[in-house]
Order: sequence, then C-alpha cells, then structure tokens
Amino acid sequence: MSLDVYLGIDVGSVTTKLALVDEKGKYVDSYMLKTAGRPVDAVQDGMRHIINQALCEYKVCGVGTTGSGRNLAGALVGADVVKNEITAHAVAASTNIPGVQTILEIGGQDSKIIILRDGIVTDFAMNTVCAAGTGSFLDHQAQRLNVPIEQFGETALRSENPARIAGRCGVFAESDLIHKQQLGYPVEDLLYGLCQALVRNYLSNLALGKELLPIFSFQGGVASNTGMVKAFEEALNAKVIVPDHHQTMGAIGAALLAMENHQYTETPTKFKGWEVGNMNFQSVTCQCTGCSNNCEVITILEGSEPIGHVQKIGDIKGNIIARWGGTCGRWDIG
Repeated sequence: MSLDVYLGIDVGSVTTKLALVDEKGKYVDSYMLKTAGRPVDAVQDGMRHIINQALCEYKVCGVGTTGSGRNLAGALVGADVVKNEITAHAVAASTNIPGVQTILEIGGQDSKIIILRDGIVTDFAMNTVCAAGTGSFLDHQAQRLNVPIEQFGETALRSENPARIAGRCGVFAESDLIHKQQLGYPVEDLLYGLCQALVRNYLSNLALGKELLPIFSFQGGVASNTGMVKAFEEALNAKVIVPDHHQTMGAIGAALLAMENHQYTETPTKFKGWEVGNMNFQSVTCQCTGCSNNCEVITILEGSEPIGHVQKIGDIKGNIIARWGGTCGRWDIG
C-alpha cells in the first residue's frame, strides 16, 4: 500500500521541520528537530525519521522548502518550489483556519506578523534583530528563574499580579527581571510579566500601524506557551487560535505549495528520493575575487572524498549539486 504525498521542509536557525500532506492537502505526518548549526544533517535526520515512522509507503509527488535554509534544503532533496516563510505560513494558515486575517508567528530567533485579506497577504513585518521579541528570550529567562520551559505557560497562568517588565529591549528586560526578582516577586508573576512584555514588544514593533482583525492565528514554537496565548488574547481583546500543528506550519505550507505546483503544472517532481537521508554531503566556502565585492560563495558537493585545500572557486572539483552566495549570480548552480 502506498500513499501519494507532498513533502514540505522548513529549515530555520533553531529548528528544522518536515511535514507531509496528501493529494487533498490533508495533514499526514510531521517531525521537528534541532538544527544545531548543521542544517544538512538536520534535513537528513528528519527524512530518515519520517520514513522510519511511516505506516505505509510514501510516494512523493512534489517537494517544497522554506525557511532561512530553504535554498540549501532545496538543493539537497530536489525541491520543486522554494518559497519564503511569509508565503508558507500564510498558505498553511488560510488552508487550516478559514477566514484567518492576522497571523502571529514567533519562533526561536525571529518573529513575524502577516496580514491577510480574503486569503491574500496584504502586509507583513519581520523581526530578526531584537532578542526581546523571540522565543529564545523567554527560554533564557526561564532558565534564569529555574523553570523548565515546558512548565513556563502553566506556571505563568497562576499569576494574579503580574510584574511590569520593561520589554522594549532584551538587555533592559533582563535587568528589570533581576531587579524584581530581588524584590521578592513570585515566580509566576515574573513569568506572566515576561509574557506581557514580549507581547507589548511584538505589537508595538511588528504590528505598528497595521490593522489587526480577527480571526487570529498564533503559530511557531512559542504558541505552545499558554501564558503567551493568554497575554495576546488580553492585549488584542479577542480569541487567538493555536493550530494543532502550529510548530510545523511553515513546513505544512511548503508542502501545500508543492501540491499546488504539481497539480497546476502536472510536471514530474525533482525529488531525489528518500535515500538522500543516507548520502554524504560536504560544504565549501570560498571567496570570489572577481570584483571588489569579495563575495563568499558556498558550494555543496555530494560525496565523502577529501576536498583538500581550495584557494579559488574554479578549483573545486567533484559532484557539485548547488552553489550560491555571489551578488551577481556568476557562480550560482541549483
């Protein structure tokens, strides 16, 4: 027995997510793991896990990649579509939550807000700079307070008088937290105060000048934190929906985009097969001296043979499957 599926891969700086949907766009399976600075290994590990836990044979009809490592993942597995995170999250949300108009997305290292009207993205904003607006901020502060991140939300919900934490900057927020901790504030009040601070930071930066209308969808890893959900609902004075597979919505969106592409074009997939999970890959970074830009060009090769010392890009030999990084595109492959 085999099932026709579409594979979506979302490679982020903190986590890598893989998801499968069937030919009708219905969720089949997903898997998430730490990227840990090794995106190639993360993609391969994820593929091995997905296929090992499969209850039947999967016939992949199309592949989509997204996230900061979408080009790398696309080259490794043979993607049919490579899309940015905004598009992937919007497609997943509008498919799973009919009528959604505002997507709140907070991951480990960045956060986004996406405005949709009639299923079309009309505006968005991203934060990739301020640490106070990301999940890593909450994680770090939870460690400081000696609270497991898995218990953060339920502990925060016990707060009756949340502490007012300065949330405009990660440095100031941490100083303010330490000060109030020394004053003897209960842990639950500090935690929910942090949730409120992050929500204030998010809304005052990303949502500034935007019309926020329900239905609201909260996506990304931080959506697992029930304290954050409550803080958003209080600030927005509206119900916030957390999708069942909120952590892998980017990968689900990439899979849906691959499905749409395949059904529209009817072209065979470029997918290289599940055996990609067991192949050997190497990456080489070399500076191009063709002009004053001195671009750093990344080359991905298949195989485990030693490359040796390379001074020039043209000296790189072997089975090159992808190359990018130059401003002019002179060396780009894949």
